[in-house]
Amino acid sequence: MLRRSLSVAQAGAGGGTAATSADPSIVTKIYNFAPVSACPNEGIQVDAGIDSNNNGVLDPEEITSTQYVCNGASGSNGLDTLVAVTSEPAGTNCTDGGKKVSVGKDSNHNNILDSAEITSSDYICNGAIGPAGPGVTWVNVTTTPVQAQANTGYLADMSTQVTITLPPSPTNGNIIQVAGIGSGGWKIAQNAGQSIITRNLPEANIGEYWTQRLASASFSAVASSVDGAKLVVLNYGGRIWTSANSGQSWISSGQTGTFYWRTVASSADGTKLVAGVDGGKFYTSINSGMTWTVSNSLALSWRTVASSEDGTKLVAGVYGGKLYTSTDSGVTWGEVITSPTASWQSVASSSDGTKLVAGVYGGQLWTSTNSGVDWIVSATSPTLSWTSVASSTNGTKLVAAAYGGLYTSDDSGATWTSRDAPRYWSSVASSADGVTLVASELGGQLYTSINSGLSWTPRGPSNNWFCLASSSDGANLAAVMATTDYVYTSSATKPSTTIGITGSISGGQYDAIELQYIGSDKFIILSHEGHLIVQ
Repeated sequence: MLRRSLSVAQAGAGGGTAATSADPSIVTKIYNFAPVSACPNEGIQVDAGIDSNNNGVLDPEEITSTQYVCNGASGSNGLDTLVAVTSEPAGTNCTDGGKKVSVGKDSNHNNILDSAEITSSDYICNGAIGPAGPGVTWVNVTTTPVQAQANTGYLADMSTQVTITLPPSPTNGNIIQVAGIGSGGWKIAQNAGQSIITRNLPEANIGEYWTQRLASASFSAVASSVDGAKLVVLNYGGRIWTSANSGQSWISSGQTGTFYWRTVASSADGTKLVAGVDGGKFYTSINSGMTWTVSNSLALSWRTVASSEDGTKLVAGVYGGKLYTSTDSGVTWGEVITSPTASWQSVASSSDGTKLVAGVYGGQLWTSTNSGVDWIVSATSPTLSWTSVASSTNGTKLVAAAYGGLYTSDDSGATWTSRDAPRYWSSVASSADGVTLVASELGGQLYTSINSGLSWTPRGPSNNWFCLASSSDGANLAAVMATTDYVYTSSATKPSTTIGITGSISGGQYDAIELQYIGSDKFIILSHEGHLIVQ
């Protein structure tokens, strides 16, 4: 318990004013009084006690000690009476420490109560120290494995992964905290029968569970609202299909006729849609696909389209042609003069439609910072058969897929870094923050990353995955197969870790978690930081 030192109060025999100490727990009060039996010639009364209500005043009911310093009879030596209040260490007089109140007359007239001048002393003692609060004690961990103790936090400080096993016999309410400060990260292991409830950790299971949904023929594109609830898919040579419940049910969209639908984009709320026909025009909808209107776009080999968050700004690419933009939700379109004639395969947009990225099949990656008015080639991007690009909402973090390479950028496309293996990457999608990514392999698996592409985890069955869409948090995904012609959806809703010693939660450097035991061998997550992996 921290305490401030009390001031020393002095008073002469002839009078003075009341004084109160500055200590927030122990308070003294010194004042003059009229003649009483204890002091016939008046004097000073010193009251002391614990400030129970913390109001800084020694109330009558708080007084635990009273002393009197009496004036001498008229004609005496006229010495001043002094009072000194000092700290008393823990010991015989006060088990837990406290204050010593000493009084006496200033015989040498130096205005200091010297030890030889003290005529009486009293003690005001602290109460006993209470039990420890609910916080944890932190331990720096430089060896592994570690057996965790209740109400303890562990700083994993190693270049290799630190394994921390949960307490085998915890008590309800016990807290365990883990934070990674070393590059090796950490893993929380379980004892037999134990599990951790993970309902509030959707990012830990991105893309792990997939459900087969709509079946048709030759799906060519898919788009999603930011919450993943509204989906739209195109049937190449067929119709447009929409879902309002994350793919659980579907309806055939309201457009008339069947076309070779090739590309589609959605506003954030899923209300405004734009769909392009390979060798035809663009069609737009402002009611989630219930009705469609043909735009005045040219009939071209439209291959890709992207939308701003509000659905107003659009950018589209022609395979073997130019890039085009629209600022009125696709009603009118204009050719981008600064874009070269190329096999434009994919485009992506920031949420405000300002920062754009586009990939050329058999070429390089291009970027724009002024809504597509001007385009520049990204000099650091290799020449590859680029198939798909995706962007964070601020346009800073980008991911691009090609037959033979997977690349990311964290500077709006100024520089690119190769990731994972040179597979036949067919499509990519990104969360709003660019941290959670999903990529598909033609003739292979789906892959997810929860660290902006630094590492990837294989997910889903092997097949000819063709195109992807993601919600803004990356938790709800949609994927289309190119040959078996199904739409698949995934929702990260794993309820808990695997029960027993095979279950675990792990994190990397700068990731953290706080667990509390709730009984029945179960822990809940009170808080977490970063993207964690659940087993």
